[in-house]
Amino acid sequence: MKYIKQLVFVSLVLISAISCKVGESYQRPDIGEIDSYYGISRLDTTSSDTQSTLADVNWRDYFEDSTLISLIDTALVYNIELQKRAKQIEIGSQNLDLSKANFYPSLGLSPFEFNREYYSENYNNYGSNRARRNHGENPPRTLYTERLAYSTTLFASWEIDLWGKLRWQKEAAQASFMQSEAFQKAVQTAIVAEIASTYYNMLMINSQIAVAERNLELGRSTLNIVKLQFEADETTSLAIQQTESQILRAESLIPQLEREYILLENRLNQLLGRYPQPIEIEQDLEDVGFDEQYIVGVPIELINNRPDIAAAEYQLIASNARVGVTQAMKYPSIVLNASTGLNSFAFNNFLDPMGSGFALINGAIFQPLLQNRRLKTNHSIAITELQLAELDFKDNVILAVREVSDALVTIEKLREEYNIAQQRIIVTSKGVRDASLLFQSGFANYLEVINAQEDALQSELDLADLKRQIILANIELYRSLGGGWQ
Repeated sequence: MKYIKQLVFVSLVLISAISCKVGESYQRPDIGEIDSYYGISRLDTTSSDTQSTLADVNWRDYFEDSTLISLIDTALVYNIELQKRAKQIEIGSQNLDLSKANFYPSLGLSPFEFNREYYSENYNNYGSNRARRNHGENPPRTLYTERLAYSTTLFASWEIDLWGKLRWQKEAAQASFMQSEAFQKAVQTAIVAEIASTYYNMLMINSQIAVAERNLELGRSTLNIVKLQFEADETTSLAIQQTESQILRAESLIPQLEREYILLENRLNQLLGRYPQPIEIEQDLEDVGFDEQYIVGVPIELINNRPDIAAAEYQLIASNARVGVTQAMKYPSIVLNASTGLNSFAFNNFLDPMGSGFALINGAIFQPLLQNRRLKTNHSIAITELQLAELDFKDNVILAVREVSDALVTIEKLREEYNIAQQRIIVTSKGVRDASLLFQSGFANYLEVINAQEDALQSELDLADLKRQIILANIELYRSLGGGWQ
């Protein structure tokens, strides 16, 4: 037995030494080189060697609003989608552990087995002939007991990874596990961005409600003057009607904005993983500033920064590993089996290892031959899936570069538009003051006052909306660069 064990051990070492892993090691596909993002001309995106890019900034440092930071902290703990992704990571970890266990022998135990065999008179085998000798030439016509057997067995089986099939399976499981982690990071980035966007949308609506209320007060002030002029026979009742109509239009804007605010509040509560409830916001949109410099780095850095691209690459790695698995399946597999235990026809001798013990060692080489093209087809499918994964990876990189370019262009053009809107606010505010003075002096009619007030209202609403768009474009740039998951 000692020599047999040594021979088996040496054989295993030799087999492992000469084993050959089929398949090709993963190499990142060539995606070309891009030096800069397209479409920007005036934004400051230059940086020194010591400066970090926007994607490297932790979201706590990027969002300076303490209320917003508190909301994001709550979402990272209670958001349902993030909790689901955490469970997916657990599943990936368990699958990875399972793939590692394939390298070890599988053990099984049959604690106790009892076997009783019955035969009839005409059962034609050696056992029935022996039974005739035991029972005489005329055995009973009914079933009779031929043999009793008692056994217990410990058995083991080990497949030698001759062609790297198990190693490829482990690599695929590892890539799938890393992909699940990258998916969670991508979801976190999206959730952080959506919470921030929803929060700033709510700030914009609060600002627009304040504008609408100020305009409503101006309209009511104008209505009082028109009524005084009507009582002095200086104008007609039509002036009162049109002024009241203008007031009602301004007043109807307030419940519309309040409805939009509550809908956003409900969405924000859902992102926080809780039922709808009031959210206290003390920040004003006017207090939010803009970045003056946008350090975005070069497009190739997106591969390392964006978790969705990382997830696509892990899918590519897993697909490459599955090609290796399907290729290895076409080659012979070597399985070693061993078993030991007790076996006896008499129960009183069952526990005697000297009389009932047995041990078996055997090995088998299995070479698949005709599998109805199954193995070849599976390998071809795996190659095609690898090609698809490579295209998905390249498409994700192109999409990421496009999203960053879109965000930069959007910021640049919105800032130009915002500067124009600020100049318009100066003009329309002066127009409201002048129209009011002229109206009180009798040099302007009520229509000119109403038009000036409506123009000023729309200008202030547009300015608040433009500021919101710039803030959201900054958030989108931060997300598209891969920020928000650190």
